[in-house]
Amino acid sequence: MVPARLGSERGQVRRSAEGAPDAQTWTQLKCEARLLHMLGISKPLIARMAKRASANGTSVEAELLASGLIEEEAYFAGLARMYGLQFLPDIDLSLLVDYAHSDTQLAEPRMLRLHYSDRPPVMAIAPQIVHMEGLARRFGRHGHGAGSLVLTTPSAIRRASWKIGENRRVAHAVRGLFDRLQPLSARLVVTGDQGFVAGTGLCLLCLLAMMAPMLAAVASHLALSLFHAAALMLRLAVVTHGRRHPISEARLEHDSEVLPIYTVMVALYREADVVPQLLAALDKLDWPRSLLDVKLVCETDDFATIEAIRQAKPGPHVEVVVVPAMAPRTKPKALTYALAGARGAFLTIYDAEDRPHPQQLREAYHAFRLGPPDLACLQAPLVIGNARDSWISAVFALEYSALFRRLLPALGYHRMPLPLGGTSNHFKTELLRESGGWDPYNVTEDADLGMRLYRMGYRSSTLTLPTHEDAPTEFRVWLAQRTRWYKGWLQTWLVLMRNPLQTVHDMGWPAFLVFQLLVGGMLVAALSHPGLIVFLTLLVISLLQPPSTEPSLFTTMMLAMDIFNILGSYAIFFVLGATPMTKNEKADVGWKWMTIPVYWMAVSLAAWKAVVELRLKPFHWNKTPHRPSRAVLSAIE
Repeated sequence: MVPARLGSERGQVRRSAEGAPDAQTWTQLKCEARLLHMLGISKPLIARMAKRASANGTSVEAELLASGLIEEEAYFAGLARMYGLQFLPDIDLSLLVDYAHSDTQLAEPRMLRLHYSDRPPVMAIAPQIVHMEGLARRFGRHGHGAGSLVLTTPSAIRRASWKIGENRRVAHAVRGLFDRLQPLSARLVVTGDQGFVAGTGLCLLCLLAMMAPMLAAVASHLALSLFHAAALMLRLAVVTHGRRHPISEARLEHDSEVLPIYTVMVALYREADVVPQLLAALDKLDWPRSLLDVKLVCETDDFATIEAIRQAKPGPHVEVVVVPAMAPRTKPKALTYALAGARGAFLTIYDAEDRPHPQQLREAYHAFRLGPPDLACLQAPLVIGNARDSWISAVFALEYSALFRRLLPALGYHRMPLPLGGTSNHFKTELLRESGGWDPYNVTEDADLGMRLYRMGYRSSTLTLPTHEDAPTEFRVWLAQRTRWYKGWLQTWLVLMRNPLQTVHDMGWPAFLVFQLLVGGMLVAALSHPGLIVFLTLLVISLLQPPSTEPSLFTTMMLAMDIFNILGSYAIFFVLGATPMTKNEKADVGWKWMTIPVYWMAVSLAAWKAVVELRLKPFHWNKTPHRPSRAVLSAIE
């Protein structure tokens, strides 16, 4: 279990109770400054970096390299010349042997052992400057260990470590969760027991339909309508919760607080066009660059995106992680692969088109620091920035507003499981690793991870500072994305229902029922919506045709329930989404909210398409293409 208060990087300077560096720290900073000046760094630059090091709890050297004012390779080559040691800009992979524990060099690249066939092993190290005098006395030209040590760069150690262990690491990303927590993995779409229960139930239903078709139809209709109404009542409760508990202002960490390292991961595939926008958005994050670990996770065959990143020349805190090709080709597999190299005590993920609020990391750290020890995840609200572009993006904006600014905060307030969004999740890194990371076989890995964290005894909550992104504006793109989402929610429901009694034991009855009404209710509502429309239409037509007979009490009740479910769903959808919106957001939606009934039918189409895909290609990832945001382009112009 991770404590509520986490430290920062190794080598962090000591600070007094008042927050100022103590005498020992000042001595270390002065020693470091003297050595850097001997290396040829100017005194004004050293003074600026020393001020940052004092504020951030780091070293002058770390701040200097993070600033980008000095090239890393030039710096370590200069150290090697200064102390008479050999410098190695790149590491020959044929000299390395892969070990599982070598993954530590991804997070803190300090040393690698080079194995030569004709001489003893040589250590390639990337030392701190304060250790160089002692190393030079022992391993320099006149030391007894001469020739057994070479200097290299942290980036060279990382590159070599990623490459030499890529096959082992990608295999673990694909099979790790299944091997360790098989019941929680979506690799098996349906278990044998689930298939038996489903087959038995279907046979009994068919038998009942043959023997008593009217009874079967009425019973099925009644069950669906009651379940639909229960899910609707849950959302009605969320409306009342939002009125009683308005969202408070964001609370941020004070500037005097020493911050930990924060990892930001972005999975990219065929996103060359949005790379400049992404890097600009990440560059606005209010977090010290020496304590920011940005990982852009790319597929090995995505040459265009990798080249676009290289052309953009991001800062030293940005690292490109290349994921080897291995099925399934999914975002969660890529993220789990990159998780091995995460340096931060905390970690967040963004999508390629995201524009997070600059102070979102500070709000998340403040919430983690003051929150309970079992708080594992925080979800930032997602706000759609292109609602005015089409009727799809307008209703999508309402949907996201309802989910991220009403439903999820209510669930977090009552300590219920959160079906996380696919981006802007903030985690305690240790707990994320302990939970198994993302399931590479689940195509809505976010919702699955939220439920798994809850089952393992951890809790999730929400933030207030948003991430802005754009919704699909074309129906074809929207349908592919929504089909993937419904397929993943079906996977998540099937995983949790493999052993319902165990799930109840892990979650508790209240959370289990909420899960059924949220995920199960969403699936039932989408799949049954056309049927309810058809039944209601046929019933009204039959009642209007002469000679009309007085409907029975049961028929009247079912008619009333169907009207309540259909119109209530539309109304709750609109109210939940519109109430948290700003005036500008409501203006962007405009009259397009009236297309909600059409949107619901499209959602139903996506749900039925997902059922087919779950059978034919369960792990296929429908990639959503992204374009630079019009809002960002307009602001630049």
